[in-house]
Amino acid sequence: MSKQPKVSKRGAIPPFFVMEVMRAAAEREASGLEVLHMEVGQPSTGAPKGVVQAAATAVVGSDPLGYTGALGIPPLRAAIAKWYKDRYAVDVPERRVVVTTGSSGAFQLGFLAAFDPGDRVAMASPSYPAYRHTLTAAGVIPVELPTGPEHRFQPTIELLEALEEPVQGLIVASPANPTGTMLSREELTALSDWCRAKGVRMVSDEIYHGLTYGTDAVTAAEVNDQALVVNSFSKYFSMTGWRLGWMIVPDDLLRSVECLAQNLFISAPTLSQVSAVAAFDCTEELDGHVARYARNRAVLLEELPKAGFTRMAPADGAFYIYADVSEMTDDSEALAKQILEETGIACTPGIDFDPARGRRFLRFSFAGAEETIAEAARRLIAWKAGK
Repeated sequence: MSKQPKVSKRGAIPPFFVMEVMRAAAEREASGLEVLHMEVGQPSTGAPKGVVQAAATAVVGSDPLGYTGALGIPPLRAAIAKWYKDRYAVDVPERRVVVTTGSSGAFQLGFLAAFDPGDRVAMASPSYPAYRHTLTAAGVIPVELPTGPEHRFQPTIELLEALEEPVQGLIVASPANPTGTMLSREELTALSDWCRAKGVRMVSDEIYHGLTYGTDAVTAAEVNDQALVVNSFSKYFSMTGWRLGWMIVPDDLLRSVECLAQNLFISAPTLSQVSAVAAFDCTEELDGHVARYARNRAVLLEELPKAGFTRMAPADGAFYIYADVSEMTDDSEALAKQILEETGIACTPGIDFDPARGRRFLRFSFAGAEETIAEAARRLIAWKAGK
């Protein structure tokens, strides 16, 4: 009699629930019904024109587009370093720039290089679910800090000091997913100082930098040269499917990250790397997208309360509204399904971002076209009126 081979517990992590919502939305579309997509954090626009042109030129050129070095091609690493100088007035050595397969690849490399199995890494709750899931798969323990409006949904030193056991890492995100809230320079600096004093590795998720409404985001590269700083071409640069991101890596982790990248990925997609050099010259087009997001944000902040969504996190940046729906339901998953079935609007239940309290929250993405967001607002108001 044959014996069943082992299945690792490391793969037994929760699904990324927004993908489940996307699947339900796709099934609805396949049946011929319309869907207004507000579930996924993906720009409705494609890559900027300069990037597309660079890709077309590279495809028909003589370069075979083979493997690159694990850290990325020098022109792109130089362009990223220059971005920090021009945008933040921060000198980032090109040698510390690592190009990755999206921010997802950056988190995998960074977590594996910085933390050992059994280490504890703190983060705000709610937060991006892949933090927890990727850490768990690596044998690292996610430590969730229960944040609310009183903390602006961000980690605080008081919450960190209240932990019963020490942590080896802290993830910060500003602007954050799903709430859109941001850390001020003073708040980020205070958290950085706490990390330095405690020997805690800071990991700063900055993939929504550039998508802010009123106040520019501050990079951790300015305040902590021991921090892992993660960014991506997916959000501001509107290049989700190109699967390209980057990290600013501290010197003490650089060799580990390089060796891990060599073995896990070999290199980020070469065509994407070659093309992305042009992205930094496309800011006029990209800032036009941000202006559209700002208009969408204004529509939702004005109209969602009319549909009963009266308590929302401050949407300082990114392209999300995180709404408290506890006055409507204690099961946001069921509510999201009901909204999809009755209005055709796909949104994401908060259980993706906060397993403990997320059943009373929904997330709406306003990354779509203006007509989509305006129509969604109209339908939600009508849906509320008809209940």
